[in-house]
Amino acid sequence: MRSLRALPAALVGTATAVLLAACGSSEPAANGQPDTASAPAATTAGPVTVTDDRGTVTLDGPATRVVSLEWGLTENLLTLGVKPVGEADVKGYNTWDTVVPLDPSTADVGQRGEPSLEAIAALDPDLVVTTTDLSEDVIKQIEKTAPVVALRGSDAKDPIGHLRRTLDVLGDATGTAAKADDVLAAFDQHVADAKAKLADAGKAGAAFAMADGWLSDGEVSVRMYATGSFLGGVADLLGLKNAWTGAGDPDYGLATTDVEGLTKIGDATFLYVANDTDGGDAFVDGLSDNAVWKGLPFVKGGDVHRLPDGIWMFGGPASAQAWIDATVSALTA
Repeated sequence: MRSLRALPAALVGTATAVLLAACGSSEPAANGQPDTASAPAATTAGPVTVTDDRGTVTLDGPATRVVSLEWGLTENLLTLGVKPVGEADVKGYNTWDTVVPLDPSTADVGQRGEPSLEAIAALDPDLVVTTTDLSEDVIKQIEKTAPVVALRGSDAKDPIGHLRRTLDVLGDATGTAAKADDVLAAFDQHVADAKAKLADAGKAGAAFAMADGWLSDGEVSVRMYATGSFLGGVADLLGLKNAWTGAGDPDYGLATTDVEGLTKIGDATFLYVANDTDGGDAFVDGLSDNAVWKGLPFVKGGDVHRLPDGIWMFGGPASAQAWIDATVSALTA
């Protein structure tokens, strides 16, 4: 069974209603990723009201002590220069999202789907951020401790619009709205530069497919990133053609298939994510002797690329930029 750490909270099962008792601008830096070393001073002194996906939330002022219960939100906070005082599954975050690392000494408040109310309250936060994947009953319990901003994990109808809105809401809530604007401007420039590189290499409009996979009892399951996925949306900005034409789920734009299903892709560059802590590389360890896999055009043509570890598939501009760099490198190699 696939490690639950690799999935958004919505995809690891419904959270229980009872909480466990224990348990920037950022202009790109030299490595192409946002500089998150410091956050600007809050620009709003009075109460702050934001609109999340449950309604409106009013804070006494810009939040400075923030607890995050979902990794994509954590990445965005760090990109804005906001260091969470608490995080759900700190080790998991730093395994799966190394693009914007989190201080490993950050207080751990339990699992993303089952956070600890006691651990959250002990940190005296002025804001808790989560996704609507978390049970409404759990969110209401947390609200007895601190205000909660809850956003959808993604939106397959408009994944890039949702990326922008998420950063804007977090920027408003933490007094870093100006930095959010700068981060998004830097992201737009990164996209433009990548499109130019693809065009110069004769790869404008190139066909690709994006997947991850896992091994279970000797069988390989494959998860495809459809056009409505976060990374599918990023690829669309680059003008790339997603060779997986099937629809994904309405939130994350993901579709599950098997190796036979990959025959629908045809001639395209095949990109995939793996993590050695999650049972190994399903495509290498599980399919190296599979006749169907070996007969696929992109396998026969040597056009299969494992992307660098640590790019969170459900992140923000920082992960998107890292994915863009890896994808452009694969397509122009």
